[in-house]
Amino acid sequence: MTTPISTIPQIRDALRATFHSGLTRPIAWRQHQLYQLARMAQNERELICDALKKDLGKPRTEALVAEVACIIDMAMKSAEQLPVWAKTEHPEVADWQKPWNPAVYKAPRGTALIISPWNYPMVLTFQPLIGAISAGCTAILKPSEFVPNFSQLLDEIMPKYFDPNVYHVVNDATVPDISTLLELQWDYILYTGNDRIARIVATAAAKHLTPMTLDLGGKSPAIIDSAYDIDLAAKRILWGKCKNAGQTCIAADYVLVQRDKQDELIKAFQKHYTSFFPDGALDSPFFGSIGSDLHFKRITSLLSRTKGEVVLKGRSDAARRRLEPTIVKDVAEGDSLLEEELFGPVLSVVPVDSLKQAIDLVNARSHPVVLYVFSDNENVKQQVVSETQSGGIVFNDTFQQLSVHALPFGGVGESGYGCQGLKHTYDTFTQLRGSIDMPREAEPFLAIRYPPHSEEAVRALTTSLHTPIPSSRL
Repeated sequence: MTTPISTIPQIRDALRATFHSGLTRPIAWRQHQLYQLARMAQNERELICDALKKDLGKPRTEALVAEVACIIDMAMKSAEQLPVWAKTEHPEVADWQKPWNPAVYKAPRGTALIISPWNYPMVLTFQPLIGAISAGCTAILKPSEFVPNFSQLLDEIMPKYFDPNVYHVVNDATVPDISTLLELQWDYILYTGNDRIARIVATAAAKHLTPMTLDLGGKSPAIIDSAYDIDLAAKRILWGKCKNAGQTCIAADYVLVQRDKQDELIKAFQKHYTSFFPDGALDSPFFGSIGSDLHFKRITSLLSRTKGEVVLKGRSDAARRRLEPTIVKDVAEGDSLLEEELFGPVLSVVPVDSLKQAIDLVNARSHPVVLYVFSDNENVKQQVVSETQSGGIVFNDTFQQLSVHALPFGGVGESGYGCQGLKHTYDTFTQLRGSIDMPREAEPFLAIRYPPHSEEAVRALTTSLHTPIPSSRL
């Protein structure tokens, strides 16, 4: 059901009133909400899987593993660790400042707006919400209009587990609705999606000086060291690329491989594709569909213009938005497949003549959300770490880093800013409030700060001006 535009300000105001009432502050209350989220994911998992199947053709196993189960896991772990995360911290200070009781309080930011995309609608809606709940915020959830069945399901099941005056779903299919949301003042905004919409959201947030996290994407490369096991690299890259039919911001977008190893890599891709999908992926229950007709046309258009050689040609079915994994070799700078993030089951293989050339090609582009490196050579690893920038860097695998919830996940530059991941998501929605509590007994010690200042007082207050600075030579 579409949320009437006229009600959006009232919904925001109701959530803000709830926040100011103090309802969300107690740790036990937040833990209960996290358990409710886990309970909802467990109880409604079949409805969730059905909705994701209708919207995205998402295989049931993939939906259970990558969407439902991980949300249960994150919610449970967050509830368990929340008392530690929320504990007031007392930083180490000089002995003479200890009586002031310096402290860092963990305060919720307030009422948040969470805008999620269509490719992983469950996890990318509720991972941020887990952080907002843990921090003690209220929140509006704005799922994508490209997953109408899932969005409608949220509208139906959320009130069974949560107070709508605390966490509320807003559904829309029109530009004015999202514009109305962005015109309002929020205490925090978390947007996951593409850079075009991100600029609109960031511009709207700037008008209110609203802090935010942008979780975007980009062309995530995979660099293969020529000494690495090419067969294993191919298997792991292809597996990650097949998740959600390649529609994930962390899928390898293109592979940089030594020129004389390119054909060996192609053969390995073909071998493992046959192993994963003996009858092809077109009708496989383990492979998903393209999210929309628009995205299907975009991907096939890019493929139609490539100058590379298609060495694994995926069959397609436009009516069902099905497109099998497709691999193209000898992709060179300026090719259509290097114009934008592919965000689909198409993998470009770019031959290079050296590691330095691979690094230069990566650095010539916007910083990706993740950089994959396949190498057993520590010198190679450290060279890539020190000479590139990316949101994250993963060695010798793809996709699996998402299972390590303790790691920060986020982009840099064009791939976004801010990060998530269990405690990191909690931190995102938490304000650190520095504090001291000056005792009355400190007044004699503080007397030196009051004017008029004698020369002796000035010297005592500016001792750092006379501190010897060690010599440093590069």
